[in-house]
Amino acid sequence: MTLFERLFPSDNRSRLWVLIDPDSAPSAELAKLAEAAEREGAGAILVGGSMLFHPGFDKDIQTIKDAISLPVILFPGSSRQLSAFADGLLFTSLLSGRNPQYLIDEQVHAAPIVRKLDLETIPTAYLLIESGNITTAQFVSNTNPIPRMKPMIAVAHVQAAELLGFKAIYLEAGSGAEKSVPEDMIRMVKKAVLMPLIVGGGIKNAKDARAAADAGANAIVVGTAIERGGVGVISEISTALKML
Repeated sequence: MTLFERLFPSDNRSRLWVLIDPDSAPSAELAKLAEAAEREGAGAILVGGSMLFHPGFDKDIQTIKDAISLPVILFPGSSRQLSAFADGLLFTSLLSGRNPQYLIDEQVHAAPIVRKLDLETIPTAYLLIESGNITTAQFVSNTNPIPRMKPMIAVAHVQAAELLGFKAIYLEAGSGAEKSVPEDMIRMVKKAVLMPLIVGGGIKNAKDARAAADAGANAIVVGTAIERGGVGVISEISTALKML
């Protein structure tokens, strides 16, 4: 079974992915969080979020991978955040921005390393969505997000992504976002393309997660809410998604 098939099974049920930032805690604590995520019903672990190089990155990935059976997926902020110990990575291009560094430069730098490490990739169109405040991703990438009240702009971007051959869409409000991606935008994007849809940023609780799932999200990414509210948030969201 490919990584894509593991992450997006044919039952089409919405699943929770837990985002772990390697800069947030030592390896052992990251592994404990991953174990709790698996125990409470998460479907995958994303590792990334930081744009900076983390010297213990390989150790973090290996420690997390040894602790769980869930897929451990890289969500790199740059071409320096790669590890052979992961199951694969979201090979993203920031299509909502016009900064060449995150459209193609980082990908060119990463490609030879990814090939050498023999990592399975999921080509992913990454779109930042206006969230009510300036997020880290917006600031570091030096790009403007898509206006939250202009869903047709998002639709045009994901249609372009499909024609370009991308395999997944990631609508991202940003870590610590004030507002999550609007439901009507999720719904319109889902109807516009056949690719699976990942939604993250600003999802604070089970109600937010269920709203995103009802609108069509295949995977719902939560990170900051777990850092603030503990592993109980994982259980609440997983339970809510299973009831759909």
